[in-house]
Amino acid sequence: MADTGRLDEAAVAERLSRLDRLLEQIEGAPGPMAAGAIEAVQTLTELYGEALARVLDHADARLTDRMAGDDLVGHLLVLHDIHPEPPESRAARAVDRLRPAVRERGGDVELAGVEEGVARVRLSAKGCGSSSAGVEEAVREAVLALAPELSGVERTPSDGGRRAAFVPVDAVTLRAAPTGKRS
Repeated sequence: MADTGRLDEAAVAERLSRLDRLLEQIEGAPGPMAAGAIEAVQTLTELYGEALARVLDHADARLTDRMAGDDLVGHLLVLHDIHPEPPESRAARAVDRLRPAVRERGGDVELAGVEEGVARVRLSAKGCGSSSAGVEEAVREAVLALAPELSGVERTPSDGGRRAAFVPVDAVTLRAAPTGKRS
């Protein structure tokens, strides 16, 4: 197979980390040069966003879907507020991808909806609290990875909000039979 010169996912992640570090350095630098560098990055980002929007204008539905489905390109589409798929659909896709792994561990997960920029998920998980917290964190990370414009992910009750019925302890304990005769 010919070398395409493209970056693999690990190389993309490394470049994104490096970019974050460089931007932090620029933002922390004193003086007018730092402000000029930040403005240059912002202007370049705006121009690239406009170019990407124009590519989408000329793309057919199949190409648009492929672009939106690529993790890196999808993030750029979100960054420029031009992603063709709404965040609700992307959050649902993230939850759907995790469902088999959660079910394998005896639980289940489903997207209850997105309200005011927050994804609401129903999650039932078996095991200890730390195991459940790990599953909840995995769901949060997966949803925000595909829909980073959401402000958060919150767990909603998996039983539709119903509370367990209160049953007094004496109603479920055995009572000793009286020892005396009744007259």
